[in-house]
Amino acid sequence: MANRIKEKYMANKRYFDYPMLFLVIFLICFGMVMIFSTSSYKSTVTYGNPYHWLIRQGVAVALGAILMFLICKFFDYRLLKNKLVANICYGSSIAMLMLVLVVGAAKKGAVRWITIGGFQFQPSEFAKILLVIYLAYRLSENAHRIRTFKNTIAVMVPCIPIVGLVVTQNLSTALVLCAMIGVMVFVVSPKTKELIGMAGGAVGVLVVYLATANSYRNERLQIWLHPESHEKGFQTIQALYAIGSGGIFGKGLGQSMQKMGFIPESHNDMIFSIICEELGLFGAVCLILVFVALIWRMLLIAMNAEDLFGALIVIGFLTHIGVQVFINIAVVTNTIPPTGIPLPFISYGGSSILVIMAEMGITLSISKRIRL
Repeated sequence: MANRIKEKYMANKRYFDYPMLFLVIFLICFGMVMIFSTSSYKSTVTYGNPYHWLIRQGVAVALGAILMFLICKFFDYRLLKNKLVANICYGSSIAMLMLVLVVGAAKKGAVRWITIGGFQFQPSEFAKILLVIYLAYRLSENAHRIRTFKNTIAVMVPCIPIVGLVVTQNLSTALVLCAMIGVMVFVVSPKTKELIGMAGGAVGVLVVYLATANSYRNERLQIWLHPESHEKGFQTIQALYAIGSGGIFGKGLGQSMQKMGFIPESHNDMIFSIICEELGLFGAVCLILVFVALIWRMLLIAMNAEDLFGALIVIGFLTHIGVQVFINIAVVTNTIPPTGIPLPFISYGGSSILVIMAEMGITLSISKRIRL
């Protein structure tokens, strides 16, 4: 009798991924510490106080924490599995990205932001989460029909306008979107060889384009190849100096020299170089391992999700995190040509942290539906 009661209890018991929640909280707190460490000097020089960027990021983190808690606690992700919701997500992505072309605000030579009431947000960041929801619905509803390569392409075609609009604003973000689409489709489609071949072909076309295009992207390729001699290779060289000078255990938290104006974007895309300088190789490896652990927890949730729709959403989100971590660290270490991709949870950026925390809230909501 006792065994039957225990079995019934276990059958109805819900799961919650506390290890993942801990990893998310750790990354957010670590990011806040590093943003203060990397921005305090420049903030003091520019605004007269060392807390300018820390406060702005803190506001975004607070809003993101509230959003993540509400989604995780009260929101049932299955409400997203609706044709109307999927179409709204798709239409909203297109509308926001087109709006950037019309009324977008220029920042550092790029038009990627929309300003409303004094606040700026980046629509391409929000397009990531909306695209994942839309594509997860499309794939889950048509999984039984995706048997040929033609069917696979047909599911991907509606994503082209979103990627196309993002490409005009930010190639690196478009690459992240392509990776998210590719991995989600790869999970469902049986045509793995064809998809791998198509991905390889796309990479080849991109390399040829970067090598031959007469544009600033070709200039970035030259910076990557010859940072020591190129007039715009200063930031890359300084980032490498920061990484090299950190040694095994670093100079100590807050003791970086390169953040003193040598690396202009030390609290943004180049924050990993300062982490290496202050915390050394040991700290950098530990941070990478934390990201690996987070992706592993998300993969476990995807593998045990209640339905295919939930699993695909988590796959899309973990691809977003994983690809951005890879690209950011590769750029900072000059492994690939320089491009503007923030380090998730760590780099300064309100739109980025809000979207990522919303993704984590949805992922934790999906984990709650797992039966033990």
